[in-house]
Amino acid sequence: MIEINLAQRVVVVTGASGTIGSGIAKRFEEAGAQVVMHHHRGTPPTPSGNSMTVQADLTSTKGPAQVIEAALARYGRVDAVINNAAIQPLAGLLDMTDEQWDSMIDTNVTACHRMSQAFAHHIVGAKSEGSIVNIASIEGIAPVAGHGHYGVSKAALITHTKVAALEFGAFGIRVNSVSPGLIARTDIDKEWPEGVARWMEKAPLGRLGTPRDVADACVFLCSDMARWITGTNLVVDGGVSARPTW
Repeated sequence: MIEINLAQRVVVVTGASGTIGSGIAKRFEEAGAQVVMHHHRGTPPTPSGNSMTVQADLTSTKGPAQVIEAALARYGRVDAVINNAAIQPLAGLLDMTDEQWDSMIDTNVTACHRMSQAFAHHIVGAKSEGSIVNIASIEGIAPVAGHGHYGVSKAALITHTKVAALEFGAFGIRVNSVSPGLIARTDIDKEWPEGVARWMEKAPLGRLGTPRDVADACVFLCSDMARWITGTNLVVDGGVSARPTW
């Protein structure tokens, strides 16, 4: 197995208390990075080594900048940001309220934009280089009924990734997105047995994804091995997207 060494690098992971976020944070720690684990509500993540946690509401105007500022106060630098924090409630378009729509866009798109912007300002000021990885979804490419506003938010995030890559590249900032498929979590087979069964029927590799599958993609994209990769959307779904839709 190829081991990527990210020692001396500082990585911000938003939503680090969730299933995927905690997996991403742990993987970066294993790679030697100092990880700034963001969380909003509930039990905060548990850092190891010299990592730290930061609590902030990323939907507030100043929330993303506060996370970057906390990281700079502790480490004096930030080398990468993983925009992972997101929500995924169910709602049909016909009966969706403005509040439901706005909450989705504010959390999954606007907060990521502000975080990327705050990070980019740091990199430009420091005359350094950096990497941004946005956690999108295969639903940003192939939407699902009942998840309409979620699919729209992830499609917007994929496009934002490309635009940011175009605009930030001159400053030494690479921007990519990772679009996971269905990721295993505790009791998912009990909570959504029909969905898991459909996935298993269609998955060429015969399993659900794991947080580490997503995390490995993020570590790769933030490493020097991906030094000439920017503006891309890396699909991590075990081949499900290769299936014909008709």
